[in-house]
Amino acid sequence: MTKIFKYTAILEGISFLILLANMLFIKPTNQELYKTFLFPIGMAHGVLFIGYVLFSVLIKKEQNWSFKDLAVVNIASFIPFGTFYIEKKYLKDV
Repeated sequence: MTKIFKYTAILEGISFLILLANMLFIKPTNQELYKTFLFPIGMAHGVLFIGYVLFSVLIKKEQNWSFKDLAVVNIASFIPFGTFYIEKKYLKDV
């Protein structure tokens, strides 16, 4: 299950960056293209985010994380590149 969490963390981080790129680079220049991309990218990111949080709670015991570690792992999902940091620091053995 930890390996699935690792892949979910990477994909969640990528979807977050794509969502930000859509907002920062496409929205100012092409509103129609922005609106076209927003729903599928946003939906994928939402599903991956929920999966990330659920998997983090499920593997807390398996990885021997304290409550502080779990909080750091979940807070990192709100920060750009945060899930990549978590993948390197907390999931390097997988």
